[in-house]
Amino acid sequence: MHRLRTCAARLRPLTASQAAQTVGPQRPITITSTGGTRTFQPIRCYTAPVASEPFLNGTSSNYVEEMYFAWLENPKSVHKSWDVFFRNANAGAPPGAAYQSPLALSAVPQLSSLVAAQPNVEKLVEDHLAVQSLIRAYQVMGHHNAQLDPLGISCVNFDDAPVNTGFQDVDMDVFKERLRILTVGGFYGLDESDLDKVFRLPTTTFIGGSESALPLKEIIRRLEMAYCQHIGVEFMFINDLEQCQWIRQKFETPGVMQFTLEEKRTLLARMVRSTRFEEFLQKKWSAEKRFGLEGCESLIPALKTIIDKSSENGVENVIMGMPHRGRLNVLANVIRKELEQIFCQFDSKLEAADEGSGDVKYHLGMYHRRINRVTDRNITLSLMANPSHLEAVDPVVQGKTKAEQFYCGDNDGNRVMSILLHGDAAFAGQGIVYETFHLSDLPSYTTHGTIHVVANNQIGFTTDPRMARSSPYPTDVARVVNAPIFHVNADDPEAVIYVCKVAAEWRATFHKDVVVDLVCYRRMGHNEMDEPMFTQPLMYKQIKKQKPVLQKYAEKLIAEGAVSRQEYEEEIAKYDKICEEAYNRSKDEKILHIKHWLDSPWPGFFTLDGQPKSMSCPSTGLTEENLNHIGVVASSVPVEDFTIHGGLSRILKSRAEMVRNRTVDWALGEYMAFGSLLKEGIHIRLSGQDVERGTFSHRHHVLHDQNVDKRTCIPMNHLSPDQAPYTVCNSSLSEYGVLGFELGFAMASPNALILWEAQFGDFHNTAQCIIDQFICPGQAKWVRQNGIVLLLPHGMEGMGPEHSSARPERFLQMCNDDPDVMPPLSEDFAVRQLYDCNWIVVNCSNPGNYFHVLRRQILLPYRKPLIVFTPKSLLRHPEARSSFDEMLPGTHFQRLIPEEGMAAERPEEVKRLIFCTGKVYYELTKERKTRGMDGTVAIARIEQLSPFPFDQVKAESDRFANADLVWCQEEHKNQGYYDYVKPRIRTTTQRAKPVWYAGRDPAAAPATGNKKAHLVELRRFLDTAFNLDAFKDQQ
Repeated sequence: MHRLRTCAARLRPLTASQAAQTVGPQRPITITSTGGTRTFQPIRCYTAPVASEPFLNGTSSNYVEEMYFAWLENPKSVHKSWDVFFRNANAGAPPGAAYQSPLALSAVPQLSSLVAAQPNVEKLVEDHLAVQSLIRAYQVMGHHNAQLDPLGISCVNFDDAPVNTGFQDVDMDVFKERLRILTVGGFYGLDESDLDKVFRLPTTTFIGGSESALPLKEIIRRLEMAYCQHIGVEFMFINDLEQCQWIRQKFETPGVMQFTLEEKRTLLARMVRSTRFEEFLQKKWSAEKRFGLEGCESLIPALKTIIDKSSENGVENVIMGMPHRGRLNVLANVIRKELEQIFCQFDSKLEAADEGSGDVKYHLGMYHRRINRVTDRNITLSLMANPSHLEAVDPVVQGKTKAEQFYCGDNDGNRVMSILLHGDAAFAGQGIVYETFHLSDLPSYTTHGTIHVVANNQIGFTTDPRMARSSPYPTDVARVVNAPIFHVNADDPEAVIYVCKVAAEWRATFHKDVVVDLVCYRRMGHNEMDEPMFTQPLMYKQIKKQKPVLQKYAEKLIAEGAVSRQEYEEEIAKYDKICEEAYNRSKDEKILHIKHWLDSPWPGFFTLDGQPKSMSCPSTGLTEENLNHIGVVASSVPVEDFTIHGGLSRILKSRAEMVRNRTVDWALGEYMAFGSLLKEGIHIRLSGQDVERGTFSHRHHVLHDQNVDKRTCIPMNHLSPDQAPYTVCNSSLSEYGVLGFELGFAMASPNALILWEAQFGDFHNTAQCIIDQFICPGQAKWVRQNGIVLLLPHGMEGMGPEHSSARPERFLQMCNDDPDVMPPLSEDFAVRQLYDCNWIVVNCSNPGNYFHVLRRQILLPYRKPLIVFTPKSLLRHPEARSSFDEMLPGTHFQRLIPEEGMAAERPEEVKRLIFCTGKVYYELTKERKTRGMDGTVAIARIEQLSPFPFDQVKAESDRFANADLVWCQEEHKNQGYYDYVKPRIRTTTQRAKPVWYAGRDPAAAPATGNKKAHLVELRRFLDTAFNLDAFKDQQ
């Protein structure tokens, strides 16, 4: 209860004028605790004249204070006479009248005064509680009444009336209405007469500064200044007291938002650059799309402040992702790309010099290492290239950030960080934002805090916020991870800069996400050609009247005397001259080098002009000793006193047996590939849903102690002392976010094998945006190679329409090789063909070939995405085994596995050559054996579908010259591989023979849900495949 009292001798409420004389210079209360007792060192501010109360003179006043606080803690701890004195004094009696003789206390009638005094004590308590609730109301809801909109037309609750703000002098009627909005139940019982009363401040506020008590009127004024001006702070949902207190201190402490003259001048210079850059582009290329920053020019100083502050805190590498709006300005003024390189992008006569098709200027990325002028430290800035698909780059940035942290041993995110920029409509509307936030605190995905900056121009293309989201703010999604949200009026550059400093400090202190919501407007339409008045007439009438933020801020500084008008005009002239000179230089640029815009360079991996150092691939085989060593680790538990599951013991025993027999199954083949690369110093990261054990319980790369919670063992990290680390991590139940993350991780270094496994192949379609916009065309658009591997379980197993097909037809449709042109054959044909393709698509039918393709991914002199359709039933199929002999030095990945059985002995007698891929091979060989057709039907497996093995398919069809050609697949005719392979096989034979089809009929769904129907379909297409007369009528 002591916290509700204003001071020890406040025996009746002070007036505001008295408080002003007594509160200011006094020392604050401190409370120290020793054991169960507390000692108070309160402010002294007595109201009764000392002369009339001699017992309050001198040292006795200290005694009274001690007694008073002891009484507040426990009335029974003091003599009954003091108890009566304090009760009566609190009830309003002057000290002389409050005193009762100890002898008189034994008389019963005297006790009535105590009872009568009690309600006033309760009133004092209630008033203090009311003030506490009032303070909390501002902290929780103050942002709803802040002046956030530069246009003054919106409010977060979307009602028709704008918010009334700028509350300096307390108008009781307005204030009561404010309190009614801020709180449930109105004004907490406080009244106008209480405005001059002084109240003790609770420990949950910093508005007092060095004062521990303030009059109610001053409390309200300071709360208004902290929470209802140009900054709105959303943080009270955070369930960590230390973090809440930290934020309160940053925003409530009086006079906290002070700027030096130098800081103001720097801010003005940055505002000049931001504004004049856009004006220069508009002047020179008024008819070009550039998605300018007009209306949100303070974004540039905001980003520079975040980078400056982070650099000061030790950050050396900042990775950024952003949409198109303001991108050229960020490239020019934050990353500091040469202006002539930006200006020449507007030249329609510029020729492209690099391979690939390129991308528009407002999608390109950039990588730049420079000295930060404010901190005089080195800093590397990279802006990721991205497509028009808003927010798709978010997880990619996070993945690259995580990789950079991993490679430099930055386990706490002190040296590498990410900044993500968002638009208001996309931040609220795109689900990938939520997926990315949910990676933020996962051990294998955390980047230890991201600073999110929302350029909130209060409109999405033509859509009003009222139609674009159901939440009050576009930033409400960030609340799910307890990220504080700082809303700020972008027309107040100083408020913007302060908020960005706090955001950078928050990230450095707590290593958690934080959001800066820059509430601004969009002066033009969605692009410079667009007419916004069609759909937002009133908003754009207001925008046309709106004074630009640079002009506002310059006038403010000139009025303050911080700069003169002449200095301001000189600053503008200086930057205009820089732009003009760069523009003149840009006219000399005749060729566009996309590689100058590369966001993830790999120094040392390519030649100086960006070419592979060779066009050959060494053998991907391993020595017998190596295979045995990895096999022993794969079949053992390298940690002592570790109890594994009984079923796992059987699996490890069977692995050991296979190693003794010199064979591998699918899981062991993968183990051999991973283990060998790790021993060669190649980091491997395998991520996805349930990958540690494997969806089909075949992998078991993480062992769990059956008796000790959270005790695990990863045998792959016990191969050798100097091996690279192996990261295997179950992901959140997300495909879009996690695949984007792994793609970003793979960008950071070519010397790592990064794999993402879908739980089932068809789940990749929820990550289709990453596949379509980044993985497939990434190199063509941005000259950016990437070696990510997608493992997609695929196969018709009678399990229904889902979980059957990984949709191979989609990947094959996006391959860039020409079906009608037979490429010229050469010694390095296979490697050159891989270099020319946009991605590699394989469907391995045995573990040995899977082993080789994984190792080839790293041993190639360049990087390409690899799509692997992995099996399900083949994981344990007794015939889907490979011998060590297929994996020894000198062996390679087989793009096509030719017929090697009886049919190969007398090829001229073969009547049919069946090409197939994947699991169906085993069904075909079983059926061929059953029918006794081993000598008349040859079966060849195309293991690498794209780029297509034209040379080997030609050799195989030439070998069986008398055979008709059949493509057999288990997928439906309009799905799978048929439409891809048919024209290519025809090209190899110079269209001399037709390519017949054996497989399921066309269908809308990937597979039937009926087991019997599945088997009937299988029987039907096997009959077709082996009926040598099946196609006679069609010839």
